[in-house]
Amino acid sequence: MESSTTISASRPAVRAKAAREPFLARFVLISIALVFLGLFLVVPLAAVFTEAFAKGWRVYLAAIREPEAMSAVRLTVLVALISVPLNAVFGVAAAWAIARFEFPGKSVLVTLIDLPFAVSPVVAGLMFVLLFGAQGTFGPWLDRHDWQIVFATPGIVLATVFVTFPFVARELIPLMQSQGSDDEEAAIVLGASGWQMFRRVTLPNIRWGLLYGIILCNARAMGEFGAVSVVSGHIRGLTNTLPLHVEILYNEYQFSAAFAVASLLTILALVTLALKSLVEWRFGIRRKAGGTNH
Repeated sequence: MESSTTISASRPAVRAKAAREPFLARFVLISIALVFLGLFLVVPLAAVFTEAFAKGWRVYLAAIREPEAMSAVRLTVLVALISVPLNAVFGVAAAWAIARFEFPGKSVLVTLIDLPFAVSPVVAGLMFVLLFGAQGTFGPWLDRHDWQIVFATPGIVLATVFVTFPFVARELIPLMQSQGSDDEEAAIVLGASGWQMFRRVTLPNIRWGLLYGIILCNARAMGEFGAVSVVSGHIRGLTNTLPLHVEILYNEYQFSAAFAVASLLTILALVTLALKSLVEWRFGIRRKAGGTNH
């Protein structure tokens, strides 16, 4: 068996050999990747904008300026403004607890953070209906106090927070675990308070990972459909977010308007990708299989 020193010394040679794969093999693999990306990413994106502008700028602008569309934009932004900061605070707290402390149930907490990835968004929406709906667990109590959660903005916020809360935490946990706690312990030894340590040591070390998670969280919050669809009630001009408004327009055969509104979400997705790439490029954040983000 080769020693670890021999293996380490041979890695550059192995990588160089892998980079000298036959031209045909590289050509086939690259072609498959480009064709796949073209069919499933580029063509659909181009189709959205083509259909959105098929009847001209006036129709496009009229669809976006329509009162119900503007209401959907405002609600989508409002939900994101509430849910993303909540998830940022939760993500930092959860990552701090998991990365810095050992406590009973730690593995359970890590598993629960991943729960929204495993549960269908529609099922998540149904859970909130069963809890806060008129016939749900807390429904009669909420009704007596004239509080409406389901089929109103609070229900949409709750559903969005649920489906998006892993994004920030999942970015910060491996980052904080890889950084260790040496800097924070040194700050405490030098006399810093807990808040000073967090503000001057912890937060600067995780700020770009935090920004990365917030970008992904915001994109999901604005584009969420399944859970929001269940708890919203599809009330025009009141509880329809942008994805729901697109669905309504499409079902009513208003294709140009549907694609015009959908183009707003597409632009949001492209801006998100640009910001994500900027963060990765500027500060060296790289996703690697089995690795961590820095």
